[in-house]
Amino acid sequence: MSFNYPLLFTLALEIFIASLLLVAAAHDIMTRTVPNWMPLALAILCVVTVALDHRLVWGVGFGVATFASCVLFWRRGWMGGADVKLLGATAIVVPAAAAGTFLMAVTVSGGILAIVYLAGRVFVPRPVARRPRRLIRRVLRVEAWRIRHRGPLPYACAIAAGTIFVLS
Repeated sequence: MSFNYPLLFTLALEIFIASLLLVAAAHDIMTRTVPNWMPLALAILCVVTVALDHRLVWGVGFGVATFASCVLFWRRGWMGGADVKLLGATAIVVPAAAAGTFLMAVTVSGGILAIVYLAGRVFVPRPVARRPRRLIRRVLRVEAWRIRHRGPLPYACAIAAGTIFVLS
C-alpha cells in the first residue's frame, strides 16, 4: 500500500488554513481586528500548499492581484485593512478554475452577513445593563451593541466562509 504523501500533506495544510481562517473570523467578531500574524501565516501556508500542487505562479499572481485591487477598495474606505490582507493571503490557495467561484462565494457570504446585521437591528434586543461573566455572553452583548449602533461588519467571517467553500 502506497500513500500519496504530497496529497496528504496538502490536505493537512488546507485543514490548517481553514482552521486559521476560523480563528481569524472569531477574532474579528470579538475585536473587529485581525492580528497581522494571521494573514502572514495564511500567506505562508498558502504558498507552501500551491507549491506542492505545482501552481505557485498562478497562486501568488492571483493573491497579489486580489490584494492590489482590494487596496483600492481600502483607500476608498470600502474595506478594512485587515480584510484586504486576509483576502489577499487566502486568494493564493485558490485554484485557477475556482477563482470566480471564490470571489463570488466571498461576496455572497458578505451579503448574507450584511443582511443578518441589518435584520439584527430590528430583532436584537437591547443589551442587558449588567456585564455578563462568560466570554460568549460578553461577546454577544458587545455584538448587540455594535448592531444597534451600525458598527462595521466582521468581514473576516465572509472571507473564511468563501475560502472554506472553495477548498471543500
